[in-house]
Amino acid sequence: MKINIKYRRLIFAFFMSFSMSLFISFIMVSINVGYNSLFLQEWLKTWGMAFMIAYFGAYFFPRVIVKIMDKIVFEEN
Repeated sequence: MKINIKYRRLIFAFFMSFSMSLFISFIMVSINVGYNSLFLQEWLKTWGMAFMIAYFGAYFFPRVIVKIMDKIVFEEN
């Protein structure tokens, strides 16, 4: 599959937010609700909200973080 390079950030943000929100929401619902009959329903509801928020963050935060990282001087010991 070939995709234009201009969509790289969008696709990266999608996959990063998808995987992180899926993992974190699963763990948090497991801790808060436990594994019962409502688990799947609560997890999917929570994951849907988490994904929307995470996508926004995964798209915009890297720009800010890269600027901060550029100001830090790293050196080898």
